[in-house]
Amino acid sequence: MTQASVTETTTIRGLKHPVSRIALGTWAIGGWMWGGPDDKNAIATIQEAVDLGITLIDTAPVYGFGHSEEIVGQALAGRREKVAIATKVGLDWKEDHKPFRNTSPARIRKEIEDSLRRLRTDYIDLYQVHWPDSAVPMEETARTLEDLVKEGKVLALGVSNFTIAEMDAFRSAASLSAVQPPYNLFERDMERDILPYARQHDLTILAYGPLCRGLLSGKMTAETKFGSDDLRSADPKFQSPRFAQYLEAVRQLQDFAREKHGKSLLALAIRWVLDQGPTIALWGARRPDQIAAVADAMGWHLSADDLREIDTILKTCITDPVGPEFMAPPGR
Repeated sequence: MTQASVTETTTIRGLKHPVSRIALGTWAIGGWMWGGPDDKNAIATIQEAVDLGITLIDTAPVYGFGHSEEIVGQALAGRREKVAIATKVGLDWKEDHKPFRNTSPARIRKEIEDSLRRLRTDYIDLYQVHWPDSAVPMEETARTLEDLVKEGKVLALGVSNFTIAEMDAFRSAASLSAVQPPYNLFERDMERDILPYARQHDLTILAYGPLCRGLLSGKMTAETKFGSDDLRSADPKFQSPRFAQYLEAVRQLQDFAREKHGKSLLALAIRWVLDQGPTIALWGARRPDQIAAVADAMGWHLSADDLREIDTILKTCITDPVGPEFMAPPGR
């Protein structure tokens, strides 16, 4: 067994135990929008993550249309009590596999049973509304989820991709423990409102995309191409002329990480997220070697001078920044 390397923990209200501040994100493991699944490597990746000390696994039904949850369930057989499972609810799909938002009580009731079955468990640690659904009153969605907590099927509730007003409406009818927004060095909109709101209301932030879909791994070049079934083929950051701007920022951030801290860009990107507040970084991986560097993000911090220098690099290199808006699924 690999020696445990993830030592920083935090709490999510309602959960039985503290969880690691690095969680394993399993969107790519589901295969959909990531070039197809690789189940053998996926299972090995999840088990390696647990061996490294990662105690929070984040998944969702729409990741591979059930496949990611199934793989997580297989990988955690015999290890369930070592980790907290976070999954999601509120995205529906038909035969064409085009997701749309649906948080009706009937859909929620169906999804919880499907998720419990696929994950091979009798409870979900953190159950998160994946995207807000304007076709259903938020209070109705929240009350349905609160009922699942009372029934013991769910320990804590979270939301993902929510505005402040939507979180206020949710909190008027149910307890809220966590929020999951996109957050990384290149996508920082949530600093204006979500971050201070989370601090005010004791919400843990699960930051998704901390490596900005691989851009902050430092392994991409101007020649890197993405297939039509790859999410990044639709991301404006990976298209000319913006791609060149982001790659230049990556180059300068790599130099900074190496010269100032003797670290990789990947470790810098994760450390930056962890130093911003009540945050957990969702580390996405498809192969065991892709999480080998988790220890490099632990046990050090960025100074105020570091943060200012990083901001200068970003402002100088990226003259036309763009957010993750392209990922939003349609309503009904």
